[in-house]
Amino acid sequence: MDNTEEPLSTRDLVATAEPPAAEPPAATDGAPAAEPTEADAPLLAEDQAGTYRRRWEEIQAAFVDEPRRAVEDADGLVAQVMQELAEGFARERERLESQWDRGDDVSTEDLRVGLQRYRSFFRRLLSA
Repeated sequence: MDNTEEPLSTRDLVATAEPPAAEPPAATDGAPAAEPTEADAPLLAEDQAGTYRRRWEEIQAAFVDEPRRAVEDADGLVAQVMQELAEGFARERERLESQWDRGDDVSTEDLRVGLQRYRSFFRRLLSA
């Protein structure tokens, strides 16, 4: 992130449209959880995740001396991570759409893996 720009905040990521109505949670059937798949892989590269973890620890430590700034920094960090995640999903979608635009067939397997990644991410968001 360029230091000359305004810091990113979660407010920057929110659209002005009304949020969609929440769907009721899916009923569980007591079946065991599925085996981990490629879709359950980490959403961020380990080095990037480590950088974010270290930054989070710095923010928490700074709370004692500057609580307001710590909250602002926490918001900015969350917004940055959310933006990086959104960009990753957008790149994947663009890759699939570029195949469609060229008239290339996108394999059902590629689409299945893409949908699994969305499902995994969605479930992680709701369980947090």
